[in-house]
Amino acid sequence: GQLRFLNQHFEVVALSNDTGKLKAVGEREGVRVIEVPMHREISLKSDIMCLWKLYGILKKEKPDIIHANTPKGSLLAMVAGWLAGVKHRLYTVTGLRYQGASGLFRIILMNMERISCFFATKVIPEGNGVKEALHHDHITGKPLRVILKGNIKGIDVEYFDPSIYTLDQRTDKYTGSREQIRQDLGFSDKDFVFIFIGRIVKDKGMNELANSLRRLPQSFPNVKLLLVGPFESKLDPLYEGNEEFLKSSPNVCYVGVQNDVRPFLFASDALVFPSYREGFPNVVLQAGAMGLPAIVTNINGCNEIIIDGENGVIIPAPLDSRGHLIQYASDDPQADGFSSPMAKALYQSMCDLIKNADNTNRMAANSRRLIQERYEQRDVWEALRQMYAGL
Repeated sequence: GQLRFLNQHFEVVALSNDTGKLKAVGEREGVRVIEVPMHREISLKSDIMCLWKLYGILKKEKPDIIHANTPKGSLLAMVAGWLAGVKHRLYTVTGLRYQGASGLFRIILMNMERISCFFATKVIPEGNGVKEALHHDHITGKPLRVILKGNIKGIDVEYFDPSIYTLDQRTDKYTGSREQIRQDLGFSDKDFVFIFIGRIVKDKGMNELANSLRRLPQSFPNVKLLLVGPFESKLDPLYEGNEEFLKSSPNVCYVGVQNDVRPFLFASDALVFPSYREGFPNVVLQAGAMGLPAIVTNINGCNEIIIDGENGVIIPAPLDSRGHLIQYASDDPQADGFSSPMAKALYQSMCDLIKNADNTNRMAANSRRLIQERYEQRDVWEALRQMYAGL
């Protein structure tokens, strides 16, 4: 909806890699789309070819503004925009990939960010955590301002609304009752269901989550994990045995990638999102709008959406003050005890949410209101329109 809204005020052209959905996105948003072969992986040859193609498109289109996000796409777009003489080059920093990386790879990623910011005329951090990191890590000295309370697009609180699952006898329109959805997923009314939505990789804290799920049933036999998203074994694999455990455990319901996550959120009791790094995670906003408390790590975005003890719980992140991933000696997923303070805090927080129903229900009651007050989608769109108009 964001591009459709902006297209009422400006001529919007959308450039992206095509994963088979680009044409449908263009039709949905009512904008012209152009395929550009951009890929997340670093490949000098393909990246140079992509840069050349972007340069050609921008010379032909002659846009007044180019606005990019995602690390690779922004790097190429900012350089190509500078070469093509685009006056306003905007880079929204949605996450810092170098956080959690180490060694030479971290240096490469940091310098990629520096290049993107250097060639941008305006750098927009998605949240205050990203803003602080950009200055602290000397990525850019440019003035930085977060749009409203943060997030790249806000949240459609009418779409993410638990009340839509109430059956209207007059129109017979509904997606299903909570009880029916839980029953279809194999959950009973006694089960406490945690949900995780995202890429199922090490970087999202999935090893620590698997660690907790191995132990929780000993004290809470009715604990369940609803797992939504893809396993990415090649890019960021889990420790040996954890992928198999998450796919086969009777306490885990794996449903793969879903186009509509609302029924799964509605069927759950709490979100668990132990990610190592984020920009401003949409899934935490979505879960909050659906009335779920969340367990999140103390990282960018997460610690802005969640107010500890009010609409969820914030646990330590496995990063030091410079954003380096802390390695622990006992990183065996099946070892006795916990591999890190984060893993221990995650387990304890999950136990607390199950045991303390009154406190969990109180945080759940606060969740939707706090999202509505701070991250309404239309407000974000209008702020973005005003920024473009100012340029």
